[in-house]
Amino acid sequence: MLNTRDLQWREITAEQALKTASPAVGKILERSLAGKDLDARDGLTLSCVTGEDLVAVIKIADELRRRAVGDQVTYVVNRNLNFTNVCVVGCAFCGFGRGARSADAFFHSTESLVARAKEAVERGSTEVCIQGGLPRDLNGAYYADLLRAIKSRLPNLHLHAYSPMEIVYGVEKTGMSLREHLQTLKDAGLGSVPGTAAEILDDEVRQLLSPNKLKVRQWIEVIRAAHELGIRSTSTMMYGHVELPEHWVRHLLLLREIQMETGGFTEFVPLGFIHSQTRLFRTGRARPGSSFEEHLLVHALARILLNGHIQNIQISWVKLGFEAALACLEAGANDFGGTLMEESISKAAGSHFGESVSPGEIRALIRTIGRTPAERTTTYNIRRVFERADSGEALPVERMAGHIESTVTGDEVGY
Repeated sequence: MLNTRDLQWREITAEQALKTASPAVGKILERSLAGKDLDARDGLTLSCVTGEDLVAVIKIADELRRRAVGDQVTYVVNRNLNFTNVCVVGCAFCGFGRGARSADAFFHSTESLVARAKEAVERGSTEVCIQGGLPRDLNGAYYADLLRAIKSRLPNLHLHAYSPMEIVYGVEKTGMSLREHLQTLKDAGLGSVPGTAAEILDDEVRQLLSPNKLKVRQWIEVIRAAHELGIRSTSTMMYGHVELPEHWVRHLLLLREIQMETGGFTEFVPLGFIHSQTRLFRTGRARPGSSFEEHLLVHALARILLNGHIQNIQISWVKLGFEAALACLEAGANDFGGTLMEESISKAAGSHFGESVSPGEIRALIRTIGRTPAERTTTYNIRRVFERADSGEALPVERMAGHIESTVTGDEVGY
């Protein structure tokens, strides 16, 4: 078994790992290295590996990452704007949503959101990510109006906004067609769409997670329509709850199919389930998130199954924590995500890994695994490569004590 204190798997080369893998797994990985698309049977075999086979999957994923994007680890300077936590959907996996009359319910004014976006730009942000709950009495025009208000003040800021669930809600509230609503949002300043609300793209699993949420076909319709209108999106998968490995595989292959048709995904982001403050876990219907090994396996599996189609695999440091996040960057991932500046959704579900990390801290963390940090835009244009460390770089001490001890003393504390 792998753990955060075991460095042996990190020292093995891809070639060595292939030699110790079982014949069945080795043949699949060799096809992947040859650039072949793997099928569902291959994916299911890889999704259930343990021991030396798991090490082989991790190392081959990392080799595919190196071939695809090199040794840069990218990040974006951004800020989250969660405009409201009032929501009628009632997802069992969510700790964020509140009823309209809850004591801690909020709905931030447009003026305050514009001010936060302006502050983000002053701190170097090139993007704001806008998402919120679904209030019962929301005016459908709100979504476009908020974009216009921010874009009119900050015309160069990229607005990465509204999950497919929010877009479907906007269609319902405005009475527009899906394409009309998306075009209205684009005209108002929408730059790209978060591919969240995906969870697991399997309706039986979704029924357990949130029976009131959009169906798989609706998620696909929104994403395809957005891509057809030139609105790019991320893609995501939430794992570590009630799903099985076979669901990971089908989900990833569905994303690959969409990408082959539209080319609109900028990245794939595995999202580990944060369990402690959710109804799904408290009622005994979900496992308590993922193990360290499962985090590595999901990120590696994503790199292997999406190889040649979705180039960027992003870690979610707010869900993984820094040590596991860095390990996943050695298991096929290549993007550190964003600075966030504030984060409400994971925190409300029980995450304790923080709400903000500075660009200098991100760069310092990336250097601990021998990779080169590079700041990017939302759509992965490189703004600056940081070949050498600068005075603004420092590890986030309170959350990396074990790693700093390793760096100073030479002890081998792994990720």
